[in-house]
Amino acid sequence: RGLNLPVPGPVVGMLLLFAILRWRGGPPAQLSATAHGILAHLPLLFVPAGVGVIVHLPLLAREGAPLLVAIVVSTAITLLATGLTVHWLRQRK
Repeated sequence: RGLNLPVPGPVVGMLLLFAILRWRGGPPAQLSATAHGILAHLPLLFVPAGVGVIVHLPLLAREGAPLLVAIVVSTAITLLATGLTVHWLRQRK
C-alpha cells in the first residue's frame, strides 16, 4: 500500500520470495522440510468444508438449483469475458 502499486501486497510478497529463492539456488533445507510438512497435511483443510456441506444438505437440496444456475451463468460470463479480452488484446498486438 505504501508504494501505491497496482498489485496486491501478497502477490508482491510471493514474487519477492520467488526471486530470493531463485537467486539463492532454491529453498533452504528447513524451509523445504516445513513446506513438505504443511503439504502433507493439506487435505485436512478440506474437512471443515466437507462437514459444512453435509450439515447443510437440506439447505443445498432446497437452494441447489438457483446455486447451480448462478455458478453456470457466472462461469459462462467469465469465460466469455476472458475470451473476448484475449481476442481484443491479440488484435491490438
